[in-house]
Amino acid sequence: MDLSPIQNAVASGSYATIADACDELMLQVASRGIAYQEDWPFTVHLLGHIFANDLNSARFLWKSIPQGFKESKPELVAAWRIGQCLWTRDYAGVYDAIRGFEWSPEVAGLVAAFSENYTKKMFQLLSSAYSTIGVADVAHFLGMSEDEATNYALQHGWTMDSPSKMLTVKKPRIITEQKLDPSRLQRLTEYVFHLEH
Repeated sequence: MDLSPIQNAVASGSYATIADACDELMLQVASRGIAYQEDWPFTVHLLGHIFANDLNSARFLWKSIPQGFKESKPELVAAWRIGQCLWTRDYAGVYDAIRGFEWSPEVAGLVAAFSENYTKKMFQLLSSAYSTIGVADVAHFLGMSEDEATNYALQHGWTMDSPSKMLTVKKPRIITEQKLDPSRLQRLTEYVFHLEH
């Protein structure tokens, strides 16, 4: 079985393509009747779905993995722990699951990229949901110490009220495109034409 498309995606850092590459290859191999489960990179496949934020596919993949693999592969179980925390919206648990395992070199980059993306996503959610928020809450949602969370927020333009330990959120600029309504343009043209004649 040729796993090179998956290995190339991992090696090149094309993490967003891993889940689709794994799904497609798995379907091809299974349709040919080839026994693939012994050699299949279930951990990479599961983390690919988690990276793509496709928790339903991650759950179905987890359910389809033979129990023997789950019991013999601690890294696979650790990857699923991340998925479980995401599913239950245990924000701090996601970070604990990431930091709670010594990831193999094969998946360490994928896990690190997911962690970075997840932190950015959580920060964006906090930015859009709050105008002020406590340092402890930011630390909880970002999986950081209070000092790290404060520094991260300050680097992104938030301000700190030290006595109350409250951060004031810098709202992201919302760029909206003004679209020209064709009917309005037609009315304006008719109006100008009427004024000129």
